[in-house]
Formats: sequence, C-alpha cells, structure tokens
Amino acid sequence: MLSQQEITELIEKFQSGTISKEEKHLLDEWYHSFDEDDNDIEFVINESRLDFKNRLKQKIQESIDQQPVREIRPLYKRRIWYAAAATVIGVLALSYFLISQNFSKNQQTANSSSQLSELHDVAPGSNKAVLTLADGSTVVLDTAANGVIHQQGDIKVQKLNNGLLSYAANGNSTALNEKTEYNTISTPRGGQYQITLSDGTKVWLNAASSIRFPVAFTGNERRVEITGEAYFEVAKNKLMPFKVKATSAEVEVLGTHFNINAYDDEAFVKTTLLEGSVKVSAKDSPRNFKILTPGQQASISPLAVIAVSNDINLPEVMAWKNGLFLYKGADIHAVLRQISKWYDVDIEYRGNVTAHFTGQLKREMFASKLLEKIALTGEVHFAIEGRKIIVSP
Repeated sequence: MLSQQEITELIEKFQSGTISKEEKHLLDEWYHSFDEDDNDIEFVINESRLDFKNRLKQKIQESIDQQPVREIRPLYKRRIWYAAAATVIGVLALSYFLISQNFSKNQQTANSSSQLSELHDVAPGSNKAVLTLADGSTVVLDTAANGVIHQQGDIKVQKLNNGLLSYAANGNSTALNEKTEYNTISTPRGGQYQITLSDGTKVWLNAASSIRFPVAFTGNERRVEITGEAYFEVAKNKLMPFKVKATSAEVEVLGTHFNINAYDDEAFVKTTLLEGSVKVSAKDSPRNFKILTPGQQASISPLAVIAVSNDINLPEVMAWKNGLFLYKGADIHAVLRQISKWYDVDIEYRGNVTAHFTGQLKREMFASKLLEKIALTGEVHFAIEGRKIIVSP
C-alpha cells in the first residue's frame, strides 16, 4: 500500500511530466483503488482508513468541480483529478498519519495489558439450552446424550449429533391427542441453540432467548412465542399460517425467513425480513400492522408505533447467527449489550463512555482478545474482574 508521501511524490512527478512508466502504473492503481472496498481494518472507530479514503475522494471531487467547465477527455479528467489530489492530500495526509500512529500506539498499550486480561478471561458462548417439557420436567440439552430424549404422543424429541434438537412425528401422524401440549426451550446468557419444529420449521435462538411452541401443530394455525432474539426459516403451509408472538409484536407468515429481536433491554422490537412476506402487527392491535417485503425491517415502539425501514444492513442483523459481531456506526452501549449476553458478563461503566464502532469480530474469541481489538481504537478501556467488564474512557 502506497504511503501518503509516496502518493504525493508520484502526483508531483505526473504533473511535471517526469514520471516513469512503472511509477505511472502505481499511480493508476492507486487512482482505481477508490472504486474498491477496503477491508484492511478489522475494527475501527470514528474514522477508519476507509472513511479517510472516502473523505479524501470527496474533497478531491469537490476540488475538481471547481475547475472551469470544459470538455473533459478521459486522460485530461485523470490529470485534473491528480492535480486536485495534490492540493488536498497534503492537508489530509497528516490526519491519516495521526490515525495510523494512534493505532500503533494503542496496539502497544493493548499488548502490554494482554497478560493481565488472559489471567481474568471469559470464554465465548456455546450451544447451551434447557428444554422444559409439558409436564414441567426439564432437560439440560448441552449435557444430554444424543438420541431420543423424550417421547410425547406421536412425537419423538431427538438430540442430533450436531447439537440440533428435532421434533419428528412417527409415520404420518402429527396428532398427540385432543389437548395441545407445549414445550419451551430457553438459552442462558452465553448460550445459543437450534431446533427443528414438528412442521419442519427451523429456529435459531440467540443468547438469553426462549421459544414456547406446541409439540405438534393442530388446528388452523401454527403459533409460537419467543423472548430475546430468534431467526426463523418457516416451512410452507398455506392452510396453516405461522404466527410468532414477541412481547409487543406479532408476526404472521406463510413460509419465509425472518429475524425477530425482542430483548427487554432494547427500546424496540425489530422484525427483519430476508425472504418471503410477513405481516407485523402491534400487540393487541390487529388493525395496526405493516406488510414487509425482503430487505425491510419493522420496529415497534413501546407506544405500539410501527416504523418500516428500507435501509437495513442484513449482514449486520444476521451476524449473530453467522458467528459474528458486525457493526456499522453502532453505539458502544449497544455493542456491549450484545457482548454481555454472549459472554454472560455484567457491564460496569466508569466515566462517560461515548463512542461508535464500525467493524467485524468473530464471536468465537475469548473476551480478552475481543476487547483488545475494540480497545485498539484508543477511545475505550476495558478491565475484566471475574464475570464483570469494567468500561472507562
């Protein structure tokens, strides 16, 4: 990657006509790199290298726009682009240098404290859940042996080799008896789990979440209840609509893929649609609803106001299911709420901590490593005390 000084020198050579063929090739590569994504920084704050690049590009373009209006041929266009870059880059190069220096300094600081962090480390979450059967008895799924866990009427409850819990009917029968029996699966903080319901619907539960469901679906609808966060891939059945109740929201579908975030410590209940179509209504207000199309998200406020957004970062919404923390301008408090649930830790703030993060981290990392990467931003400091994370500016 060319340094800012090298870029400036190449531009000056281009302007004076003394640039060599090899140097011209390097400059052209840098010029075209503005149309490419920058994934060099794993986790940054406020202004990443990508932000710097975009801001530099914007300022260069503004300088170009101030040029006298005339016919611009491709070569001339690039020439004035380089000229504009030469006037802008000197001012911004110092900013870029300071950002890079700050990353280097904070890397050293993080490394110096890593030994202490490792002595007080916290493991990431894993497949953990408790199954509560219709009779009130419970089964700890993460320690249960693979195979048939329980038989409920015509339904076998099986723990598969991959940790998945499956409800499967014997033969073609799905009826238990006249009385509908319900099971509940709950994940603790630091846990997640996946289940296949008796109709073939697949459900992923995030940490500190639960789903209550009938062992077998009967009647004219399929209804479940959740707390926390869950992702659904609903088996299609036009004769039996699938309905999900989540605190202040109800979602009705025929067959689709969607995510519901209904944690008690979040201000809104959010339903995000990936595939198909869903009807999202406010609790106890069936006439207050919105129909979503793929890529949309419905947010329901505590006052039952439904807002639909089209500008949704789907990879960010689904990051938890894919083993990632993924943020785009996320508030530090929102970031740490997710970390708290996944690592089963409490968060204590000491001082006024305000920051926004953009980046991607793997959920499989130990807490110390994940926090070290966030601390590289230089805007926040962490200490681990038992199962508590101390956060300070």
